[in-house]
Amino acid sequence: MNRGLWAGLRGHVMVVCALVGFAAFAGSSPSRPVTLVVPFAAGGPTDTLARILSERIAGELHTTVVVENVAGASGSIAGARVARATPDGTTITIGHWGTHVLNGAILKLPYDVVADFEPVAMIAMGTQLIVGRKSLEANSLKELIAWLQANPGKATAGTAGAGTGAHVAGVFFKDKTGTDIQFVPYRGAGPAMIDLVAGQIDLMFDQASNSLPHVKSGAIKAFAVTSPTRLASAPDVPTVDEAGLPGLYISYWHGIWAPKNTPKDIVTKLNAAIIAVLADASVKQRFAELGQEIPPPEQQSPAPLAAFQKAETAKWWPIVKAADIKPE
Repeated sequence: MNRGLWAGLRGHVMVVCALVGFAAFAGSSPSRPVTLVVPFAAGGPTDTLARILSERIAGELHTTVVVENVAGASGSIAGARVARATPDGTTITIGHWGTHVLNGAILKLPYDVVADFEPVAMIAMGTQLIVGRKSLEANSLKELIAWLQANPGKATAGTAGAGTGAHVAGVFFKDKTGTDIQFVPYRGAGPAMIDLVAGQIDLMFDQASNSLPHVKSGAIKAFAVTSPTRLASAPDVPTVDEAGLPGLYISYWHGIWAPKNTPKDIVTKLNAAIIAVLADASVKQRFAELGQEIPPPEQQSPAPLAAFQKAETAKWWPIVKAADIKPE
């Protein structure tokens, strides 16, 4: 995707994905379109997944789906917007480990990341890449750690905002390696990646879906993937275990939520449409290219997403609070 195009986008961005009558929730009577709220700037990894899904979801629901980017405050501005929305199925949000787990432990929110949303579908299991600017002296994770230790406080790492998954991952990396890194918050991973490619910052602990295209083009370096197995879409990138930093596993999963009290039948219709889209071969291929694994159909329903979010909250909240990670 052209960096200049995304760099010029500001504020809310809406993309109309299909222009047919809204019959999914109102029988044969036309109604309003569905708004899919993305909690980060256009061009980032979550936005990319939303845009892959939106047109096909529109086709399944026989309605219009609009992608709306509501960036800022680590995704919590979008979270508040959706939590306050009318629970009629016309406003839903895509989110992930950061927005629907970490934010609850780090930020003072006007909503509850669990109680104020209805889970709709688990859509993807992803991971992170530890990546650096092309001109960085290090060419392996061990060399990167050595370079960081030799230059304390000089390295800069871009994040999608203070307290986001990239920030949390960077803090744990820093603690595990005994290094000192300056974190630079952006209004989303897309703008941060633009600066990494331009060499304005040194590192990112980034979602694979955001980094892989730039790794494959040679615009940035990849040092390791934060999972126990290599990515099929990037088989040359070693795991953290292989690269010398065992156990630094971070799963960057994504889901879809609706506001609390959205009727069950509407949630069921939304879920059925999303499951049908995720079964599409072209969607599977696109997700795989972005380093995203689509969970099996039985794990794509609301109940498994609710259970997984609860388990992730129980795992990460104590870790984040013990590390005293706070928004900047």
